[in-house]
Amino acid sequence: MRSGVIRPYKPAKHRHTGEIEQELSQAAGSKIKVSMSPHAVDIVRGILCTNHVFLNQPVSEMDLWKMYREQYQNEKFIRLIRDKKGFYKFPDPKFLIGSNFCDLGFEVDEENQRLVALSASDNLVKGAAGSAIQNMNVMLAYDETDGLKHTPVTPV
Repeated sequence: MRSGVIRPYKPAKHRHTGEIEQELSQAAGSKIKVSMSPHAVDIVRGILCTNHVFLNQPVSEMDLWKMYREQYQNEKFIRLIRDKKGFYKFPDPKFLIGSNFCDLGFEVDEENQRLVALSASDNLVKGAAGSAIQNMNVMLAYDETDGLKHTPVTPV
């Protein structure tokens, strides 16, 4: 039961950590280690992931923006979220309900040479169902966004 709780789901060795490390290592051209600790919370739909990457060298916020923009510039359902102030300065599943979007954000912990990478999505759409439709569209040479252009229920 999830009502009224925040419960660690898999604080270490999460099943997707290997995939994350594989793809980041491939993109970086060197071994990347990631630490992820998901939590189950009292929400009907949506998932928020907080990933910790321990850096070998300092990285500036500007460099991270450049890397994120370069990596995701052609991804139709990825949005980069990061405001300097306010309640919604990081990705939040609430603003993705009913959509195929995945919002990404980050924070740099310079003192501990750590990057905190955040992602939020509606796990019922962007999860298996939306990914299946998006993949089918690509495989059948349809527009990648067909059937998935829904605006989230709670607009940003």
